Amino acid sequence: MIDNRNNKWIENAIIYQILIDRFAGYNPKKDWKKPEFIGGNIKGIIDALPYLKNLGVTTLWISPFYKTSAYHGYHITDFYEVDPHFGTKRELKRLIDLTHQNNMTIIADFVPNHASRHHPFFQEAISEKNSQYKKWFYFTEWPKRYQCFLSVKELPKLNLKNPETKNHIINAAKYWLSFGLDGYRIDHVIGPSNTFWKIFSQKIKKEYPKAVLFGEAWMQGITWKELKTIQIPWKRLKWLQKRPSDTVLHNYGSFLDGVLDFTAQQLFQHYMFKQNGSEAQLKKSLQKHYKKFPSDFSLPLFLDNHDMDRVLFQCNNHLNRLKKAAEIQFSIPQPIIIYYGTEQGISQQKSVWSTSNHGDLLARKPMPWNNTVNNELYDFYRNLIKRRLEN
Repeated sequence: MIDNRNNKWIENAIIYQILIDRFAGYNPKKDWKKPEFIGGNIKGIIDALPYLKNLGVTTLWISPFYKTSAYHGYHITDFYEVDPHFGTKRELKRLIDLTHQNNMTIIADFVPNHASRHHPFFQEAISEKNSQYKKWFYFTEWPKRYQCFLSVKELPKLNLKNPETKNHIINAAKYWLSFGLDGYRIDHVIGPSNTFWKIFSQKIKKEYPKAVLFGEAWMQGITWKELKTIQIPWKRLKWLQKRPSDTVLHNYGSFLDGVLDFTAQQLFQHYMFKQNGSEAQLKKSLQKHYKKFPSDFSLPLFLDNHDMDRVLFQCNNHLNRLKKAAEIQFSIPQPIIIYYGTEQGISQQKSVWSTSNHGDLLARKPMPWNNTVNNELYDFYRNLIKRRLEN
């Protein structure tokens, strides 16, 4: 059994990122190129635990499982329920317990900044002028104009300065930790204020002192007009830098255990995938980058995720280039993240940026379970993980 009385496990974690709807248990006859549920579920992850255990990963990171209006789970309609597409609370609890029994930890995505416009609180807020839930959102001209997640009108931004809203979100985070989750990857941490993060962290750590909290702090792609929807300090100055900035990541050192390392991912992209430099230059740049952070602040290192092109595609489908990048990734003393299916050679035919209409689906292809036997890349990752953990 994993000893999660302390959270030192994150330092050496090999994290496997799972998009629930696309990982296991899905209907192969469904069209995954549409932004619709295809049936992946929690039971499918349970059934895949032997595969993940054999691969050697130490931590599972699952996408939002809360009641939702979208297949990927980030459009939440109830922060306190499991979406029926994904399963039940009992199945979630069983997944958590079995993960621990297999000497692994498990974290989940948590989304505190916004909700789905189909959330009943928002629906009441726009339909009843005197609704108590009007204060839960940022209306600029009721009922049609309101702040949202960047420019996505489907996702009204939550007013976390309102005490009832703030407590609702923090209590939801504590509720799911009571099921045994070992922590959260927190979505869009630049949206809420530092004041909120200070309170959030204090309240979580008071009841769950060993829960690991690391955030997604990413400003790339945000427009000048969208800055009004985020609350990171000095946001305009950070935006003008026009690149992933260590100052954005550094902002959360006082509130969170770590942040996803977008700076390192961009360095890999520049030096390894676009062949604009050497391996030595990459390592030198990474070393300079890490010196800016305290040793106890985790910077989970990933080569791709659900919002960007698959790493094999970034490598122009050259397996040897991917392997070299992975070897360097695994040589760095930070938590390592593998996006599901990378070890199975999942790629894509064109970039997610080639279309403005659900391009991210291209990076969310279903896990190819019929190709998992005697897979060269799977064995490569398995050996890479084994060597990393032994050392």
